[in-house]
Amino acid sequence: MYRLSARQILMIALISGLFAAGVVAVVDRVSNRLQPARAAYSESTPSGISDPASASDEQNNIEIYRTLSPGVVNVHSTSYARDFFGVVEPQEGSGSGSVIDQSGNILTNYHVIEGAQKLAVSFGGQKNYAAKVVGGDPDTDLAVIKLIEMPKEPLTIIPLGDSDKLAVGQKVLAIGNPFGMDRTLTTGVISGLQRPIRARNGRPIEGAIQTDASINPGNSGGPLFDSHGRMIGINSQILSPSGASAGVGFAVPVNIAKRIVPELVRSGEIRRPKLGISTRDVETLKTQVELPVSDGVLIWQIAPGGPAANAGLRGLTQTENGDVEVGDVIVGIDSEKVANTDELYRILNKHGVGDQVQVQILRNGRRLSVPVRLTETPDTRRRQ
Repeated sequence: MYRLSARQILMIALISGLFAAGVVAVVDRVSNRLQPARAAYSESTPSGISDPASASDEQNNIEIYRTLSPGVVNVHSTSYARDFFGVVEPQEGSGSGSVIDQSGNILTNYHVIEGAQKLAVSFGGQKNYAAKVVGGDPDTDLAVIKLIEMPKEPLTIIPLGDSDKLAVGQKVLAIGNPFGMDRTLTTGVISGLQRPIRARNGRPIEGAIQTDASINPGNSGGPLFDSHGRMIGINSQILSPSGASAGVGFAVPVNIAKRIVPELVRSGEIRRPKLGISTRDVETLKTQVELPVSDGVLIWQIAPGGPAANAGLRGLTQTENGDVEVGDVIVGIDSEKVANTDELYRILNKHGVGDQVQVQILRNGRRLSVPVRLTETPDTRRRQ
C-alpha cells in the first residue's frame, strides 16, 4: 500500500481547498448571471400613514400627500426638430414620475420621454436637475430615467404595492403634474380591472386599471396609490373626446413594472422574442380577400434574415403576372389557438429569446406545423 506523509496530506488538503474555493466562486458568478436582476425598490408600507381603517378619509388623503408627494417628480423633456424653413426649434413636453430608489432611478411612462434629447426633473419649484434615460419599453409604455445630479436632501422613495390584489370600488389616489401644476392630488376609486388598452406602438398592455380619479395631460407616468400609500399603478392614458379628464383614466399595473424595471436598469431594454413578421388579422380581411379560415393571423411581410424567414414561412408575394399571392395564415403556436394578433403577442410573451416553437399555419389549403427559433428583430415596434 502506498502511504502518504503528513506533509503530502497537508499539501493535498491545501490544493483541494483552493480548488473548492475556485469552483464555488465560479458557480456563484455564473448563478448570479443566470438569476434575474432585482431592483432595490421598496415594497414596505411607508411610515407616517395611519391605518386607513382607523383614520378619516380626509386624514388619509392628507397623510399620503404629505408623506409621498416629495417622491413624485415633474419630468421635463426637450427634443429638437427642423421646421419647414430649416430652423431648429425646441419641442417641450412634460409628465410625471416616481422616485423608486436612493440611486435616483425614476419610473415614468415611455411616451413621456420618447424622442427626448434632453431631460430635466423638478421636485416642485423652479430648481431643475439634469436626468438621463436608463431604459424604456414601448410595449408596456414604461421607462426608467435617472438623476445625473442629486438634490441635497435625501430622496423620498415611492413604495410599490401589489396590483394583483385589487378590487373594484377600492379607494385610489393619484399625484402628478397635470398641465404643469406641481404635485396635484386627486382621489377616486378603482372603476374597473383587466381593461384592454394599447401602447402607442399598438401593442396591448395587459390588465390595465381603470379609475375615476382625475387624470389629465401631465399626470402621465405618475403614481396611482392605494389607501396605504403603496403605488399600485402608473397613470398612463385617459379616455376623453375633449382630451381632458372625463373620469375614465387608465394605469399600467405596478406588477408589470416590478417585472421589467430590473431588466431596464440592468440592460436598458426588454428582450422579447419575435417572429420577424408584420401581420393582418384574418377577421379584418373578410370583405377584401377570400381565406380558408374565419380567424387567424395572415403573414403580410417577413423580415429578411429573421426567424420566420429562416424557418421558410411565407408572406404576400407577387407572381410574374403581377398577381398577389396570399401568404401563410398562422392559426396556432404549440397547439395553442391564435385567432388574432393580440393572441399572437400573448403567446410569444410566454417565451424567451432562443426558444423554439411549433407554428401551425395554413398554406394553400394544407395545415402545416413549422419549427421556428425565436430571436430578436431590429424593428421591434412594427414586427411580431
